[in-house]
Amino acid sequence: MDLSSELVHALLPVYMTVVLGASMLALGVVEGIAEATASIVKVFSGAISDRMSRRKPLVVLGYTLAMLSKPLFPLAASVPLVLAARFMDRLGKGIRGAPRDALIADVTPEGQRGAAYGMRQALDTVGAFAGPLAAIGLMLLFASDVRAVLWFAVIPAIIAVAVVCIAVREPATHARAAAPPPLFRASLREFDGRFWLVVAIGVVMTLARFSEAFLVVRAQDLGLALAMVPLVLVVMNLVYTAVAYPAGVAADRGHRKALLLWGLLALIGADLLLAQSDSLFLFFAALLLWGLHMGLTQGLLSTLVADAAPPRLRGTAFGVFHFVSGGALLAASVIAGWLWQSYGAQWTFYAAATFGALAIAGLLSVRAEAAAE
Repeated sequence: MDLSSELVHALLPVYMTVVLGASMLALGVVEGIAEATASIVKVFSGAISDRMSRRKPLVVLGYTLAMLSKPLFPLAASVPLVLAARFMDRLGKGIRGAPRDALIADVTPEGQRGAAYGMRQALDTVGAFAGPLAAIGLMLLFASDVRAVLWFAVIPAIIAVAVVCIAVREPATHARAAAPPPLFRASLREFDGRFWLVVAIGVVMTLARFSEAFLVVRAQDLGLALAMVPLVLVVMNLVYTAVAYPAGVAADRGHRKALLLWGLLALIGADLLLAQSDSLFLFFAALLLWGLHMGLTQGLLSTLVADAAPPRLRGTAFGVFHFVSGGALLAASVIAGWLWQSYGAQWTFYAAATFGALAIAGLLSVRAEAAAE
């Protein structure tokens, strides 16, 4: 499904701004609403999976909705229709996200969760760079006809749904949970300070890292050919894939706080390079740092959530975490679009670097070991 989604995502910013004539603010709003939708829905899907003591039905539903959204992108002739398609795609992601992450924790021994989530991130990211690679090849084959290329996203989406339906097995121990968890409000009272500290770390980190759609547009501004624009996500995700699993293993060995700090430093470096970039060389150097940040931090955050939550409330915990982070992503994307449109690209990336610096200051000023060790 990542191959399918990233094939679309690699071309969508150009499709909206060049083909449909959307503004940068409109791009920021669409991306922010789409990602926030996924995060909001994860709250409910995670809690429902806890109440049902079942994860797979919601995972299947989520992947199916994402599959059904894919034909809507090439059919769209206006920004509202693209927003509708993106909303449906992210709705599917929201429904499947928290139950899937909880399912990974259900089947993984506690001492191996860092490696498990690192592996999941790495495998996700294989699709995330294969999709843009496919987009590049298809753009060259179809003479940069974006609509024609977007149709090919339907094929891997169908295959993904088939694999989920046929191959995924839910552990019998989870299906036989002895007692249902409390209702949502009561569930929140069972989360301790360690969990809420992880949530806070995720929020400030998200504010420093807005939608990757802005990276694609920045590359085009610096002169990258339209057919080669998906190369942006290819480069970033190659680094992400290479780093995610080793970072997960390092997390299992007790280096969690160091991973968070180095990940934030990499993000700040990427933002500063993106602000100063006047050539594609500097731009791609920034992409390497952005991918390093993702690889060091994203699997780690999932590991911290899984370890901080009571086992019977893992679905709810992942839902709450993604919900709060999604609100931060909506704010970050809208702010980024407004800064870009009003003051230029440099201010967008300087603002993100500032949020990254604040995140490091916060991490150093509290007892982060409570969440990271």
